[in-house]
Amino acid sequence: MSERITREQAWKLLNDNVKGENYITHSMAVEAIMRGLAKRLAPDDVEYWGICGLLHDLDEETCPWREDLSTHGPTSARMLKDAGFDDEVMANAIMAHNPVCGKSPETTLEYAMIAADPMSGFIKAVAQIYPDKKLASVKKKSVTKRFKESRFAAGANRQYMMEIEKTGISFDEFVDISLAEMLEIADQIGL
Repeated sequence: MSERITREQAWKLLNDNVKGENYITHSMAVEAIMRGLAKRLAPDDVEYWGICGLLHDLDEETCPWREDLSTHGPTSARMLKDAGFDDEVMANAIMAHNPVCGKSPETTLEYAMIAADPMSGFIKAVAQIYPDKKLASVKKKSVTKRFKESRFAAGANRQYMMEIEKTGISFDEFVDISLAEMLEIADQIGL
């Protein structure tokens, strides 16, 4: 059994493999949401859930996902293993955020991951419509209103976001958690 990856090791691994600033800030936002969800769903695993979120797109710039979406997720799992972190739970959570790769969510962690990924981008999109483009201006009502507008942030998979309800958290509570956690790191992610 390999050792469990630390936040510091995860941060280095991410930065060694992902150079795009938008990918890094997205990964940080998903990490924050995952930490918030863990506070509610798995209080003993807040750090672990956060690291899963941080590394969910580890292969973003190295696998050919634009040509073959099924490579996104399994490539990250292999990269983790190659780096000495053979963690099946983390690998499954990372793969489950992209069911196209053949791994559908089955656990609370996996349902949280598939929901947190598009939620981070959706909230960012909502912030971008405000004159100041800041998370501090975003209210839950704006997020839930825009969620119903299928053409707004059309790339954010609403079905995946709704998977949060399989954890016992309502969509409204999910929005509250996501906004609060992203607001905590707003300066770091440029929002």
